[in-house]
Amino acid sequence: MPVEPNPPASSAGFLLNAVHRPDILECLANLSSDEVFTPPSLVNRILDGLPVSLWSDPGARFLDPCSKSGIFLREIAKRLLLGLEKEFPSLDDRIEHIFKKQLFGCAITEITALVSRRSIYCSKDASGKYSVSIFRGNSSGNIFYQRCEHTWINGVCKFCGANQKEYDRGDASETYAYPFIHESAPYKNMTFDVIIGNPPYQMSDGGAFASAKPIYQEFVRQAKRMNPRYLSMIIPARWYSGGKGLDDFRNEMLKDKRIRAIFDYFDPNICFPGVKIKGGVCYFLWDRDHPGECVVTNYCGEEVSVMKRPLLEEGVGVFVRWNEAISILRKVQKKQEQTMDTMVSARKPFGLASDFGDYEEKPFPKAIKIFRNGGIGYIAPEWIKQNAHWIDAKKVLISKAYGAGDDFPHQIINKPIFASEKTACTETYILLGSFETCDEARNLISYVKTKFFRFLVMLRKNTQDGTSKVYAFVPVQNFLEAWTDEKLYKKYKLDAGEIAFIEKMIRPMGDRPDE
Repeated sequence: MPVEPNPPASSAGFLLNAVHRPDILECLANLSSDEVFTPPSLVNRILDGLPVSLWSDPGARFLDPCSKSGIFLREIAKRLLLGLEKEFPSLDDRIEHIFKKQLFGCAITEITALVSRRSIYCSKDASGKYSVSIFRGNSSGNIFYQRCEHTWINGVCKFCGANQKEYDRGDASETYAYPFIHESAPYKNMTFDVIIGNPPYQMSDGGAFASAKPIYQEFVRQAKRMNPRYLSMIIPARWYSGGKGLDDFRNEMLKDKRIRAIFDYFDPNICFPGVKIKGGVCYFLWDRDHPGECVVTNYCGEEVSVMKRPLLEEGVGVFVRWNEAISILRKVQKKQEQTMDTMVSARKPFGLASDFGDYEEKPFPKAIKIFRNGGIGYIAPEWIKQNAHWIDAKKVLISKAYGAGDDFPHQIINKPIFASEKTACTETYILLGSFETCDEARNLISYVKTKFFRFLVMLRKNTQDGTSKVYAFVPVQNFLEAWTDEKLYKKYKLDAGEIAFIEKMIRPMGDRPDE
């Protein structure tokens, strides 16, 4: 059967028509937690960060290595169709050149491959008569998808770290082995001017409570290996603080002077309405040929802050996301005081797991009171396997995890708990400090409740997890006296603008009866 010729130029008119029409890609429901579709408005904000000269360059090549809806390539096509009008006065010639020689994609699943082709070529079959650019004998066009299998070594995929028990599936099920970061990576022998997209964010790691491991960092790394002129991806902001397999990635990013811009959203709903992404999201622009300092843009509600600065502040191992926080942190660190992470316990302060269940509901002779998930209990002293010397101290405990939601201003951490003698806790809590007197413990509690304390914690805490490392910016005070924000602001000589920013970001912590 002969292949029909290209449809008339009007078939691509949707790309050039200035009349507003509803965009179905604004309405697509997300397929799963790792298949979050990117709204067209967000895509265009990301594209606005690229040099304008790209849109009139007939030799520029673009790759979306994690295509879901095809929106990145579709919006790039719109810009090229306008920018290359002088180079290719005929719309038919322009379409053929752009779609066949400039736009390339790699879908993450079979269904997203079909959706992407429909968005870009107006047909899921790039060789069919309804395709705006007919790829004769090639139904995929330049949107690659091929089922890929994991490569298992000791129960883990050597390329993406997937858990074999979770993802070793039959032929009828999706493997979530993404070609771009596996051995079958397409286009790896081609050069691209721009690699851009919204990669999958996480995979189940087979742990308890639907535990997940990040995967987006592998897309960023693979894209860098291909050495494009520009790289831009939107990813969760959790990498700022590392953890959960992200420590090496964080260090790589913070030391990479080719990252010239970061657009940071504490509230992910600004980018992805209705999608919960703890810690927010960001997108970045990596510029291979022009290393230098980074322009950081913070979005906080209607307010926008822009500052050119190093990604890695001197003496700071994480990315300080808020521009206004830089001067505050510098003033605090100038005093070179001991920090709270040296006082805070490790996980399992007393060696008891969070699911510890061998406790009694009521006290008994010589019992140790334990603070546990869901309340309190009583155990025999022999259950305490470590840090027994803390049992008879006056202590301040705090829950290790605190999911504050998207409320603004923020509380950041849970309310501290005063724990007297003959007490311990499970892994649900960590110990902030132990003292000989009740006054010292209560003075620490007064410090924890200040906005100043919790603001410095916020600079390192991008998820609900609150281990000792999130307290690494908080200076230790003299706990023979109580602390207020007013005393702390005066001690560190914060100016009116710095105080106003802390007051805006952190809400008061209400009183809580001692337990």
